[in-house]
Amino acid sequence: MLIATGNTGKVAEYRILLSSWSDDLVGLGDLGITATVEENGSTFAENALLKARFYSSVAGQVVLADDSGLEVDALGGRPGIRSARYGGPEATDEDRYLRLLAEMEGIPADQRGARFRCAIAVAWPDGHSALTTGTCEGEIALEPRGSNGFGYDPVFLITSLGFTMAELPPETKNAISHRARAALAMLRLLRAHSASRGR
Repeated sequence: MLIATGNTGKVAEYRILLSSWSDDLVGLGDLGITATVEENGSTFAENALLKARFYSSVAGQVVLADDSGLEVDALGGRPGIRSARYGGPEATDEDRYLRLLAEMEGIPADQRGARFRCAIAVAWPDGHSALTTGTCEGEIALEPRGSNGFGYDPVFLITSLGFTMAELPPETKNAISHRARAALAMLRLLRAHSASRGR
């Protein structure tokens, strides 16, 4: 299965999350695919479906794509679907989460609620597609902590655990994250789809 991303950290997570389904997962870079699609949907789900269908037509195979991001209550849901482009196209992960912390300056702890949201789409070459979603609730930390993960993980505090996502070992993150929850739901759909085709 092709994972429609050039983000090696995300491909590595999916290799763990979907290991019970397939041990042959590759990213766009592994296949030398450089084509891009404009993510002009208004929701995570729309963007995930856009990417899955586009890359399935390009590669001629089953493709999984996701769109995910961080929604911060005090910022009216921003950065939302612009999470990966927050701070501009050249911004690094660190640039993005430091900008977020600057915007959150002075906001008290009880008003720092946030969630990671993920939509996963799988598209088949015959045009069939499936979609699942997952969320992980937390809050924005006062400062970055931890060195695991990627993206906004260092500033996303899992309130119930007292740790940021970047402080968690991968096995813990992959049990509770938004991506893990959406992937588990997608695994159920993939198995059902496979069973129906086998009959």
